[in-house]
Amino acid sequence: MKRILIIQTAFLGDVILATPVLAELKRLFPDAQIDVLVKKGNEELLQNNPHLNTIYTFEKNKGKFYEIIRLIKLFRKVQYDLSINLHRFGSSGLLTILSGAREKIGFSKNPFSFGYTKKIDHKIGDGTHEVERNLALIKDFGGISIRRPELFPGQNHFDKIERYCYEKFYCMAPASVWFTKQLPIEKWIELISLKANEGIIYLIGAPKDRMLCDSIIKQVKEKNVINLCGELNLLESAALISKSERSFVNDSGPLHIASAMNAPVTSFFCSTIPDFGFGPLSEDATILQTKENLSCRPCGLHGHKECPEGHFKCGFGIETF
Repeated sequence: MKRILIIQTAFLGDVILATPVLAELKRLFPDAQIDVLVKKGNEELLQNNPHLNTIYTFEKNKGKFYEIIRLIKLFRKVQYDLSINLHRFGSSGLLTILSGAREKIGFSKNPFSFGYTKKIDHKIGDGTHEVERNLALIKDFGGISIRRPELFPGQNHFDKIERYCYEKFYCMAPASVWFTKQLPIEKWIELISLKANEGIIYLIGAPKDRMLCDSIIKQVKEKNVINLCGELNLLESAALISKSERSFVNDSGPLHIASAMNAPVTSFFCSTIPDFGFGPLSEDATILQTKENLSCRPCGLHGHKECPEGHFKCGFGIETF
């Protein structure tokens, strides 16, 4: 196996959960050229990854059809021996079957899986972790069934966050793409009041999360709470999380960053459940969720923009400590 292409064009967390596949393939085929395709914006996550050669980006804002044609041309020039698609949706499946790779592997849920050389089921809800599902695609090559994701912040990333690490601190990531995956603001305020006397609290996230974190800070009495949303890039955030006493996160991207850095983490599961397979993999990891048996939970794989039942008991029912 000389040339291998990995495709994962989903969210930030999905790219992180793909890194065990990269590491295992490099272990199995140490002399192989391993390339990866990710959605534009997620390529930074794979910076400094020693297992990779080329990182391609899928720039959807340029037009999906145009991008598919452009990427197919690039892939066919390389003449891949193997293409592995970790994504379950149409565009990635089309790229896989038209990549020109001799062998094509992916999940049977993909609408273009009929063109794969080999496909396996992707079952959600039985407690199998997404990392295990991904690694199952290369099981026949001798791959192991589970290993922790990994990110590789450079010295420049650690230098950037050094000024924040002068005393004990905690990281909290209150935001999520989906509202029903977010621990309620009231609960974050409660958590901050419990932890603020132990050290500095950094609220982390993307620039778009700054307003949410500002609103939290306005409602707390503690002065040692600092909003870093938009101040750090992804690998700088990973470096900060790795140095924190503990991170508190939703079922979202920062959870997987903490796993990849093997950092102590507490994760909150509101409308989603750990059995979906996206829980933390750090050695020191705690999962908190409501103890009430709600007939409406889980209400979906990815969450919603608002609680379908109007009460959001799955969020308010979580005891932060």
